[in-house]
Amino acid sequence: MYFYDEPIPGAPLPILPGHVSNGRFERVLRAGKFAVTTELAPPDSVDRNEVYRLARVFDSYVDAINVTDGSGANCHMSSLAVSALLTRVGYSPILQVSCRDRNRIAIQGDLLGGATLGVSNVLCLTGDGVDAGDHPEAKPVFDLDSVSLLGTVKIMRERSSFLSGRQLDSAPRFFIGASANPFVPPYDYRPLRLKKKIDAGAEFIQSQYCFDIDRLVTYMNQVRDLGLDKRCFILVGVGPLASARSAGWIRDHVPGVVIPDAIVSRLLSAKDQRREGIKICIEMIQQIREIEGVAGVHVMAYRQEESVAEIVKTSGVLEDRVPWHPQRDQFAAGPRLAEEKNECN
Repeated sequence: MYFYDEPIPGAPLPILPGHVSNGRFERVLRAGKFAVTTELAPPDSVDRNEVYRLARVFDSYVDAINVTDGSGANCHMSSLAVSALLTRVGYSPILQVSCRDRNRIAIQGDLLGGATLGVSNVLCLTGDGVDAGDHPEAKPVFDLDSVSLLGTVKIMRERSSFLSGRQLDSAPRFFIGASANPFVPPYDYRPLRLKKKIDAGAEFIQSQYCFDIDRLVTYMNQVRDLGLDKRCFILVGVGPLASARSAGWIRDHVPGVVIPDAIVSRLLSAKDQRREGIKICIEMIQQIREIEGVAGVHVMAYRQEESVAEIVKTSGVLEDRVPWHPQRDQFAAGPRLAEEKNECN
């Protein structure tokens, strides 16, 4: 099943009643479809074809692609530049904005630039500390945090103004997102933290990796009790583990990621640990799909991006839906898409 009102690259969508952006990602969620997003790690390069090569791995299987912003406090091509490249050929990027590296003046300028270039989705993050990355001598900024950044984007969109109060000539029409981590204590505070982000402006949420379904179920029960699942779209983070060794390293060194001993033991006992990691991820998605209030999954497969297609296809969560990508409707799109396709190659 296709959404036939989707445009060829560069053709604008109208903003539908009750929508805040003209993006396809918001349309999928508001249409009640179970959404799938993923992440693209920007290259250490100026080669735009490398960006397109990375994105094509996800064709037909995801509704939007997060573009990380200096993930882990490491330097790469900018999220804004990669998002602009993806937008120009029709993908739906989610521009990640970290408060670590820029003050409110620079951030607001980047938001206007992203909207001008056609980016419809933004994910607001505080960001990892510089000590975690490859430039520990860098000066952290943190002029804003994730909550105040959410409020900033909402003010720019709803009031058509900068934080200073100075009016914009035209407002950015972003679908606004934030992150959540239900899997670390204090557990009872996590739904309240989510409420704080929703109150500030979050309309969709992408969670940290889920390897503990029981904890997620408890969290979602609390979320529903507060009515938060009716106020935003919650996508749960998932991903394949390459081996028991990598699972142990992630558990010990990546803040906020909780991997139960049972998962590590299952990987250890498998003949093919990488294949078992993919199988676990598929099972997680299928269980998550059944939890009331969950609107989708966010598949993070760093250095295993080629596994995303198999994971999504085997999980069956897309049912008969084929997410839009630049080559999907090439017959209907005609010469314009052929021209844009050449830019990808």
